[in-house]
Amino acid sequence: MSPLARISSAFAPRFAEFAFEPAFTAAVDQHVAEIRERLEAGGGPGLVPRQPHREHLADYALGFLDALDELDWREPVGHDYAVCRLTAISWLVERHSLLEENPENPENTGG
Repeated sequence: MSPLARISSAFAPRFAEFAFEPAFTAAVDQHVAEIRERLEAGGGPGLVPRQPHREHLADYALGFLDALDELDWREPVGHDYAVCRLTAISWLVERHSLLEENPENPENTGG
């Protein structure tokens, strides 16, 4: 399973928490913005953020997961930095359908 698929299956269920956890929602939104900036997918025409390249996001996610493994991180009940970051990655994957193959959309494959 790809890093993006692993993260999405584990953290997409946390999207339900957005409805009753406004601080978590705001934190994830900030993480999404930071990830976009790191991947240079920040601004597009009309201030609409561009879609991140799937491979760039996957590489970033894999590095983040490796760092968490080195720290022997375990998912807490609440919302620590890693939970917010992983939920943000999952949100980007979901928002841009990055797990789906779409030959008409070169951004999906990084092409």
